[in-house]
Amino acid sequence: MKELKDSIDFGRENIPSLFRRMLYPTLLGMLFNAVFIITDGIFVGHGLGSDALAAINIAAPLFLFSTGIGLMFGMGASIVASIHLSAGKAKAARINMTQALLVSSLFLLLCTVLVLLFTEEVLVLFGCSERLMELGKYYIYGFVPFLTTNALIVSAGFFVRLSGAPRYAMICSIIAAIINIILDYLWIFVFKWGMFGAALATGVGTLVGVLLMLVFLFKKKNTLHFIRIKLSKNSLRLTMRNVGYMCNLGFSSFLCELAIASMMLCGNYVFMHYMGEDGVAAFSIACYFFPIIFMMYNSIAQSAQPIISYNYGAQLPQRVNQTFRIALKTALMFGSSLILLTILFDSYIVSMFITSSAPAHAIATKGFPLFALGFIPFAVNIISIGYFQSIERIRNATIITVLRGFIFMIICFIAMPMMFGDSGVWLAVPVSELFTFFCVLLIYRRDKRNHRQICTPVIDTSIA
Repeated sequence: MKELKDSIDFGRENIPSLFRRMLYPTLLGMLFNAVFIITDGIFVGHGLGSDALAAINIAAPLFLFSTGIGLMFGMGASIVASIHLSAGKAKAARINMTQALLVSSLFLLLCTVLVLLFTEEVLVLFGCSERLMELGKYYIYGFVPFLTTNALIVSAGFFVRLSGAPRYAMICSIIAAIINIILDYLWIFVFKWGMFGAALATGVGTLVGVLLMLVFLFKKKNTLHFIRIKLSKNSLRLTMRNVGYMCNLGFSSFLCELAIASMMLCGNYVFMHYMGEDGVAAFSIACYFFPIIFMMYNSIAQSAQPIISYNYGAQLPQRVNQTFRIALKTALMFGSSLILLTILFDSYIVSMFITSSAPAHAIATKGFPLFALGFIPFAVNIISIGYFQSIERIRNATIITVLRGFIFMIICFIAMPMMFGDSGVWLAVPVSELFTFFCVLLIYRRDKRNHRQICTPVIDTSIA
């Protein structure tokens, strides 16, 4: 698809125009992913019932874990590769990409084997009740064999976009989403494969999308393509060193996905305690939407990342700051629109997944607008994390991620229900995002007070 390869100059092109060229295909691809997630929930909710939605929510941390691995390796290696490309070191960038995709795939293959060997133990750890156990096991058996492809469709997209082909990455995501929707319908409603069919449809969709991306990355005419990795002792040592640095850079992205998994795990326990299985089913609808909101914000961060990292490597701080401001304004606009839509159409949104006669419907309709109040501070937090990653301020990115995804969230899930009852359960996530937002403001204020400027890249360009 030669016509889908764009000519992009990250160091000279007008920033607003450059950001739009990166954002539109990236966001459109993410929106199609969002469509297939929503469609998957609609098919499961109406075809298999609210218990099936609850069971998927129990098993969802595995999906988020593999996505987090893809984000960690994709973001980390893309930052390193962007800096190498800005220094004219294309071969080093190709080596980093190859190392990232290879090591992450081997790691997830090992995880796949372990989860399939200890499926029931994993579900119990995730808070699964006896009533939901069989449904959860069927879903894991269908999806877990595709953990690797689920991560690769995320990480490979970073490198396709960095090679100047964001539209091609978009098309791969769209094709994966369309295949998943078609197979969902066939395997749930026509062939009656139940939870296993729903999970398998998702896995097959990601597999096709990944294969299309890998075809692109195997072509040597592209800026980034696979390169042979040496297997000598010294080369393997350097590979592990490179991978460690890339993981360090991308660790906050991994934590962001783990934070969603943490939200689901804590939420499942708390909702089960206060509202039972119907509460978990209602919470699962919010959990279908929260990763979608994250995907939208993350698409903005991913669009800004190569621009920021490239210009950071080229020591052009004005272009870095301009890109960050545009990304933040775009995310805030999305967040405001999403809150408004959720408040106005909460009942319609819930009815997409479950019938109005289901007990979970009333619980979700009451709680969903409260849950949506966190979308605006969430926007600032995610864009800030991506910005700090892109300029190698790993400590700031990690602090923000740990606060919003673990410390504040766990505290809020414990304290808010005690103070506000059922409403407090729904408000736990928005309040944790708000607390994190205040911490982000303190970090920016500290940097401004200390007149801290964007510094010279610290990456060791000899490590490749």
